[in-house]
Amino acid sequence: MIRIALVDDHTLFRQGLISLLSEYKEIQLVFEAANGREMQEKIKLDDLPDVILLDINMPIVDGYTSAQWLRQHYPAVHILALSTFEDDKPIIKMLKNGAGGYLLKESRIGDVVSAITGINEQGFYLNDVVSGKMLRSLQGYTGPNDILSQLSENEIRFLQLCCSEFTYKEIAAEMRLSPHTIDNYRQELFDKLEIKSRTGLVLFAVRHELYLP
Repeated sequence: MIRIALVDDHTLFRQGLISLLSEYKEIQLVFEAANGREMQEKIKLDDLPDVILLDINMPIVDGYTSAQWLRQHYPAVHILALSTFEDDKPIIKMLKNGAGGYLLKESRIGDVVSAITGINEQGFYLNDVVSGKMLRSLQGYTGPNDILSQLSENEIRFLQLCCSEFTYKEIAAEMRLSPHTIDNYRQELFDKLEIKSRTGLVLFAVRHELYLP
């Protein structure tokens, strides 16, 4: 049984998703909330959910602040961000604030259940921005082919700067390299890590604790 909570300010969306998830016996709803403040009032130490599905844009207390608060007070609770955005910035910010994965609201219910199950079992949920190779590295595989040992200092620095709000052009200026060189780093990392987007690069950096100095 996977115990979940749903935090989203759209009542119809909450009710619809809860109704769909009620068809799955392995999932149990602990509580629902319309924003982060209501979530803080309802969550209880002796009745914690395993996974919280957390909307990003909410009034009063939004998803970014809620994720930080959960990471500080209830680090054992897994956070699955819900979003209507496909842009990198909101997803990157949620990952940095403690979310273990993200899911678009337009996803099919089967994908939602898979995401809940995956993040409950592994602590994170990886979708099409990453691959099996990346998953193995995130699960703690180390050895002669450890992926970090294959990266240059400049590639690691580039990964760190990807976690900032800098554009690729601004990253080039920060590293005192040409935009063309930065494009090459990006493509080489896409190939090495089998990643398809900047969000995937940031997730890799966060999981490997490649924080900015």
